[in-house]
Amino acid sequence: MGNMEPTVNDTNEEPDRHDINVDFTDTEIAFSIKKDKELKRMAVLFKAMNNPTLVKIGSSLAIIALKLRLPFTEWAIKNTIFFQFVGGDSLLHCQRTVDKLHSFDTLTVLDYGAEAKYKEEDLDEVMEENLRAIEFAASNTSVPIITIKMTGLAQDHILEKLSRDQKLTTSEEVLFERLMGRLEEICDKARELAVGVFIDAEESWIQKAIDSIALKLMADYNKEKVTVYTTYQMYIKDKLNQMLTDHKSATDGEFKLGAKIVRGAYMEKENARAKAKGYPSPIQDSKQDTDSDFNSAIAYCIDNFETISFCNATHNLISTKLMVNALINKGLDISHPHLNFSQLYGMSDNITFNLANAGFNVAKYVPYGPVKDVIPYLVRRAQENSAVSGEASRELGLINQEMKRRGL
Repeated sequence: MGNMEPTVNDTNEEPDRHDINVDFTDTEIAFSIKKDKELKRMAVLFKAMNNPTLVKIGSSLAIIALKLRLPFTEWAIKNTIFFQFVGGDSLLHCQRTVDKLHSFDTLTVLDYGAEAKYKEEDLDEVMEENLRAIEFAASNTSVPIITIKMTGLAQDHILEKLSRDQKLTTSEEVLFERLMGRLEEICDKARELAVGVFIDAEESWIQKAIDSIALKLMADYNKEKVTVYTTYQMYIKDKLNQMLTDHKSATDGEFKLGAKIVRGAYMEKENARAKAKGYPSPIQDSKQDTDSDFNSAIAYCIDNFETISFCNATHNLISTKLMVNALINKGLDISHPHLNFSQLYGMSDNITFNLANAGFNVAKYVPYGPVKDVIPYLVRRAQENSAVSGEASRELGLINQEMKRRGL
């Protein structure tokens, strides 16, 4: 991959023989979706998130305040971090976000933000909400897919026991059958209405069960076209090899692989648990190892795009450019439904909207749900954007550049 001729133009140089040109530094396109007031609001928020101490304290206080139901807590969250990273507190309230993204040639991946549910009635309600999301997606041409979390549909301990290859009790077997029933109902509806389903990756100690179930569902639902996608977190040491093995299983089983490629979102949690319990961390030894596996996964999926429908879900500019360059240099149809990019709603607008402007398949991953349900997601976004990872600094630099261009 390193020998590719650059075709993504970060300078004012003339593009090569191809007529597709993406300038990821073009802030006018990146923030064309934002009014002046919204841009200023973003600047204030990302400046605050650039302080890791403030993020840590604020996240803890927000969770406590919500639990204690302190006055104005929900209002404060809704008008700051929720407004930036969440599409709405219901499907109805998401419609405006979906329509706005669509007007800028950007697709939407819907994600009901419920996770870590335990009561059976709560798990059933998550299933019902996912079914409503599929119907909503089917009525919007710009919403090709929804995301589900296994921890929103099953009790954690069931997934953990299965991941350890431990035998379930009779009562646990019943709970497992209920999980499979929920998943089949979701996938049946998705296939019927031609909507895709991303199965999110979660913590490593429950992931083996999730992977196994996802592969079974793909074998059942991906014969003709891809309905079900599993997620590969490339910061886990064995994920690249697992993806290759899964593709062989798909080829042998005569079904197509659905793959969402991500770096990963639980690093601190994974390392802390491994240390506390005295086992080797499953996380890659270095960021370079993660980047290498991620980029290798993308290259493999491109080479096998006819039998793998995949999404390059990244905020990393290098990984984005690698895929853009590969698609152009190989002369592939950049609008092919198996070749996709995605970024989180509220982040990396310079990547999303410049890709969309150039004609690539790109989506915003848009979570929705009540504040109490999406707060774990919001805490992860705040931490991800802290100065430790440098995300907020990068975003703030681009926002300031656009504000200067607008004379704000």
